[in-house]
This record gives sequence, structure tokens and C-alpha cells, in this order.
Amino acid sequence: MNEKLTKNQRREQAREQARLAREAEKKREKRNRLFLQGGIALVVIAVLAVIAIVVTQSMKPAGPGPANMISGGVTFTKDLDVVKTAALQADETREDRNPDFTKSPVDVVVYVDYQCPACGSFEQQNGTMLEQYAGSGDINLTVVPLNILDGQSLGTEYSTRAGNLFACVVDQQPEFAFALHNRLLSPEVQPAEQTTGLTDDQLVEQAEAAGADPNTELKQCVKDQRFAGFINGNTKRVSEVGFLDVADGAQFVDQVDRQGNIVSMQDADQPQTLRSTPTVVVNGQQWVPGRDGSLEEYILKVKAELDGTADADAEGEDDDSGEGDSAAE
Repeated sequence: MNEKLTKNQRREQAREQARLAREAEKKREKRNRLFLQGGIALVVIAVLAVIAIVVTQSMKPAGPGPANMISGGVTFTKDLDVVKTAALQADETREDRNPDFTKSPVDVVVYVDYQCPACGSFEQQNGTMLEQYAGSGDINLTVVPLNILDGQSLGTEYSTRAGNLFACVVDQQPEFAFALHNRLLSPEVQPAEQTTGLTDDQLVEQAEAAGADPNTELKQCVKDQRFAGFINGNTKRVSEVGFLDVADGAQFVDQVDRQGNIVSMQDADQPQTLRSTPTVVVNGQQWVPGRDGSLEEYILKVKAELDGTADADAEGEDDDSGEGDSAAE
């Protein structure tokens, strides 16, 4: 039988129990503080890691480009053959193609965003004509993909992803690049602004519909957005530095009104930079439909001038040759 505790003993026992309870509470609070501090530290570390990744990515130069696009664009010549070039390296700048504006074929460059509604309309009006003229060898057609409308695809950056797909095909299976370019701007495929656009899998399906083999390499190129930095570099180049392969003294449009009439021109003493897509450059001069008429008419006019110059040169050579024969006689 337990001895009955005296009043003082019961008081001391209660005090001891209270002391033990206080110590247990203090230990619990200390553990909670340590856990909280540890959790905060982990959050800080995670935030710093994210910041480091963002800073690293922002400082990282644009990645290497695709083969056959060292100027930023791909050039289609007779029979729609692609001009082969090395790939642009991460530390290199885009190279001028240095076309000869004094003789045929006429040089035509189209700067395009694959979500741009005006680019789709342009392709529907001029795509077949450009395909025929390039295929016949009357023009060299260069296509330069841009991504100025990335903000119009609800966060999916469709312009970059579509441009990347095009670059992947130019790099790996260039014989199908022209057909893919045409499909991406067709009314059946091109997404409207303020929509997410095609998924990566659907983009690969479009490449397949254009004739490309949807193999693992192509799918991985699309999934990794391997040439996203290259497409972004294209846009930065023409927006901030200026267009390549521009004729001496060329002046590009600064503003046009709703009817397409020219309001102002860019300063002739400054680099000519991008104002809108599509921008079309013919033999180093910007084609402006409100001023120059249809693109086909403008190309034929330029071609006639080149051919006329060539004919005059040939006649001059014949005259010189004839005079030489007379002197010999």
C-alpha cells in the first residue's frame, strides 16, 4: 500500500511536474524554431538556385544555329534546292550572303513570323508565285524566321516553337523545308493570335505532312527547342542591329497608315531595322505594296532591269569585238 503523501509532499510533487512540463514545452518550441529556420533556409536556397539559373540563362549567348542558315535564313535556289552552309556557332555573328544585285537571279528575302496573320495572307497571295520563280531559277528566295509574336500565344511561345521546328527541318532534312514553310502559313494550319497554337507533337505532324521523317532526332530537336535561341537572335538582329544584305543607300519604311500609304521612312544614315512582318526585301530594297504594286510585278520589273543591263553589256562586248576585227583587217 502506498504511503499517503503529506500536504507538503503533494505540493512539491506538483511543482516538479510543472517544472518537467515547462522544460518539455521549451524543448518542443526549440525544435519548432529549428525546423522553421531550416525550412526557411531551404526556401532561400531554392530561390537563389532559381535566380542563378535565370541569370545564367540570360547571360548565356544564343546557342548554335542549324546547318544551312548561317545568315539567319535559309536560301532556296533553282528546283528549290537549299544552299548549304555551316551552322552558326554560339560566338559568331550572322554572315551576309553578299548577293550580286547586278545580275539575275533576283534576290528575294522574306522575314516571317509563323503566327503573324499578315504573313499568312502574304503567303496565300504570293506563295505559289515565289515557289514557281524560285523553282525556275528566276529568284533566290531566302526565308528568315522570327518570333516577334511570342506574346500572342497565351504563354506557349508558339512563334519560337514553330520557327524552331522549321530550323530543325532545315538542319536535318532540308529538302522538306520549303513545303513545311508553306504549310505553317496555310490557313488550315496557322493558329490565330491569342491562341496557344499547335503543340510540339502537332508541329512534328506538320513536318511529317510536308514529307519529313518524324524520327527520334527530329522529335528531340522540337522537344528541346534546340534552336530557340537562334530564332530569338534573328529577331534581335533585325530589330536592334539591322537587316543584312541591304543595298547601298536603301531606305526602309518607318510607318504606314491603315491604307498602306507610307507616312515616314527610316533615316538613311542609320541601319534599317524591322518594323513589322512580313518584311520583304528585293535586291536589297524593301518592297512596299502601296508604293511598288504587287510583288510579282515588282520582281519582274527588277528582273527586266537586270536582264536589260546584261543585254546592253553583251551588245557592248559585241561592238567592241567587231571594232577590233575591223582594225585587224
